[in-house]
Amino acid sequence: MSEYVAKLIIIGSGPAGYSAGIYAARAGLEPIIISGFEIGGQLTMTASVENFPGFIEPVSGTDLMEKMRTQALNFGVQIINDRVTEVDLSARPFVLSTENGNCCKTQSLIVATGASAKWLNIKTEKQYIGKGISTCATCDGFFYKNQPVAIVGGGNSAAIEALYLTRFAGKVYLIHRRDALRADSILQQRLLQNPKIEIVWNSVIEEFIGGQNITGIKIKNVLTDERKTLDISGVFLAIGHTPNTELFKKYLTLDDDGYILTKPKSTATNIEGVFAAGDVQDNAFRQAVIAVGSGAMAAIEAGRFLAAQDN
Repeated sequence: MSEYVAKLIIIGSGPAGYSAGIYAARAGLEPIIISGFEIGGQLTMTASVENFPGFIEPVSGTDLMEKMRTQALNFGVQIINDRVTEVDLSARPFVLSTENGNCCKTQSLIVATGASAKWLNIKTEKQYIGKGISTCATCDGFFYKNQPVAIVGGGNSAAIEALYLTRFAGKVYLIHRRDALRADSILQQRLLQNPKIEIVWNSVIEEFIGGQNITGIKIKNVLTDERKTLDISGVFLAIGHTPNTELFKKYLTLDDDGYILTKPKSTATNIEGVFAAGDVQDNAFRQAVIAVGSGAMAAIEAGRFLAAQDN
């Protein structure tokens, strides 16, 4: 068991966490990042990133996050490969306990624990994550020009992403386990009027099929048990995300969906000295470049907070 004491600790090693670490280190805050065991965050499940500024050629999500990690280390960020299991934010210094038995104390904290996509948890799903299965149409839709794809879900997110995919895909199957969508009426009208979209009602995916990449899905009608195979090149899951905020709900104000609420035009939370960045407080965009920006904001705000404490 070790004890770590720092002016600033960042929980999370995704785009927001690394960005916060880089900015904080350059400001002389000597930050510590506690990485968690999903090092690099959700972006590591993206096979190819084309829309991250500064990269002329596509880069894999894993490579992009490794570059951010190396950049953070080069600026002197201390990265601890451990997972926070308990927090005490009742007073400063804040106290964090980890899975490996470490105790960390800090005067300021940036929560960048992200949000985890919900999965179907069915046969062969893990095999094809990043090889045909995606949770972000905005990120990966471009790769399916003139190809048939499927999207799973029935809410606003699924409807919006299905409509977005029609810009690229030749055919979009919207697979929903019920006979009615939850999406807003205007979105449902747009879905029904779009000739590229076919809604597959009362159906669920039973299995993903293919070789190195997905080539099809086996689906079942939940009312009739009828089964069929659809030939598709990609599947997008739009069944929601779960913000990784369980540790903080005793202390931080969350919205109805469990995301951390921050002050307007700020990453500050309801507790002075605690900031939130990235997908853990963003349920609207969930883009790496936006997470990077909010991580930088959090580091700047943490620096200002610490400077005020010293005066």
